[in-house]
Amino acid sequence: QVQLVESGGGSVQAGGSLRLSCAASGITYSSYCMAWFRQAPGKDREGVARLNTDGTFTYYADSVKGRFTISQDKSQNILYLQMNSLKPEDTAMYYCAARPSYCTGDPGAFTYWGQGTHVTVSS
Repeated sequence: QVQLVESGGGSVQAGGSLRLSCAASGITYSSYCMAWFRQAPGKDREGVARLNTDGTFTYYADSVKGRFTISQDKSQNILYLQMNSLKPEDTAMYYCAARPSYCTGDPGAFTYWGQGTHVTVSS
């Protein structure tokens, strides 16, 4: 049974930092894609960052490049999103997602999702 559980969300002032975690269990693929998406009220779900667990690929959306860092703890099956220099426009529900093999930014291609953790950035 595949399970993804996010944690680490909260409220922070603009310019502050947060680190989100995604604990994964039940995934048996040799190589798969893990990703962070976010969704604000009235907006589409958008890809923030993603990586292949084999370490061959990492991607960041232009809006977060240079501020966010995606990483993984392979021994613990945990995906992280370090968020620095946060802006009010980063306010959203953040979701962890996974799919086998090829990495893509299309949320429709992901079948495994966490329940989300909310991030609020105040000015």
